[in-house]
Amino acid sequence: MERREVRLPDGPRISYLAGGDPGAPPLVLLHALGEDATSWTAVVDRLAPHFSLFAPDLRGHGRSDWPGEYSSELMRDDVLGVLDALGLGDIVLVGHSMGGVVAYLVAQEQPARVRRLVIEDVVPPFPFERQIRDRPDTPLPFDWPVVPAILTEANDPTRRYWARLPGISAATLLIGGGPDSYLPPEELAEVARLIPDSTLVTIPAGHHVHATAPDAFCDAVVPWLLAGS
Repeated sequence: MERREVRLPDGPRISYLAGGDPGAPPLVLLHALGEDATSWTAVVDRLAPHFSLFAPDLRGHGRSDWPGEYSSELMRDDVLGVLDALGLGDIVLVGHSMGGVVAYLVAQEQPARVRRLVIEDVVPPFPFERQIRDRPDTPLPFDWPVVPAILTEANDPTRRYWARLPGISAATLLIGGGPDSYLPPEELAEVARLIPDSTLVTIPAGHHVHATAPDAFCDAVVPWLLAGS
């Protein structure tokens, strides 16, 4: 994967990794809170022969700008800005945890742009208390204010994004992490009910499925994606 960057109009500089087959369909990977594009390293080799890969560091993470203002909607707009800048349409969009929430919002905002959607162990914000810990004293590869911003948003009692789930037109693969994940399985099952064309699978690897069980993750994702190509 090659490191590149794009400066968004009136927005942050977004660094991203690009690789795979440049002539193949585009696949965009969105990482979790506190991680960056390199978090997908364990699955890149299985995806690269079939797709042109793009993995951004979301704002406040890694080598992208740390502007100090954070929300899932701002990250959604950044991702759409990157897609515009790179001329990417009809994409496969894969998101884990926080990146999965951003992926839901992208697919809601521009449904015609997302051909297939893969969501790893996350649902849109719902009333579920997530503890916001103190900032560690050690240097961090991300901007600490992103943590309270995203976790506060993740506890949203209004479920404001859930009403738009039926508007997602992309075929969607939902991957749950099983009993070792923090995510209540009934919430993921409800998302599967609301998205018109969805498939729900469970891989009992905890919240970080693609990192903990990369072969099982790819065995579920790659054939499903290729079947729809």
